Amino acid sequence: MTSDTATTRHHLRDLALLRRVRDRIDREYAQPLDVTALARGVNMSAGHLSRQFRLAYGESPYAYLMTRRVERAMALLRRGDLSVTEVCFAVGCASLGTFSTRFTELVGMPPSTYRRLAASATAGLPSCVAKQVTRPVRNREAPVGRAH
Repeated sequence: MTSDTATTRHHLRDLALLRRVRDRIDREYAQPLDVTALARGVNMSAGHLSRQFRLAYGESPYAYLMTRRVERAMALLRRGDLSVTEVCFAVGCASLGTFSTRFTELVGMPPSTYRRLAASATAGLPSCVAKQVTRPVRNREAPVGRAH
C-alpha cells in the first residue's frame, strides 16, 4: 500500500467519524453535549475533533451544536406557546444569556423580538416553508436588526 493510499483511507475514515459526530449533534442537540464527550464517542482527542470538524464543515462542533439549537428554538418561538426561557431549556441550553447571545448573532434579533415578529411573518406558510425561509445564518453573518 502506498502512502497516498494510506493517507486517503485515513482521511475517509476521519470524514466518516466526523459525519457520525455531526449526526449525533443533529439527533441529540437538546442533550448536554460537549466536545470532549463527542470526541470520546469517536475515539479522537477533543482538539483533533475540533480542528478536523472545522476543516470539514467550516465551523467548530460547538458552533454547529448552537446552530441546531437555534434552529429548533426558532420553530418553538414561532409556535408562540412557550416563553423564551422555556424554549432555551427545551433546546438544551443551560444559560439564558448564552442562548440569547448566540440566537441574536445567528438570527439578527433577540429571541423575544423574534417570538413577537415571527408569528405574523410566517402566517399562512406551511411549516416546511417557514422553516426554510427562517433558517438561521451561520458564522455571525446576520445583519443586526434585520430578520431573514
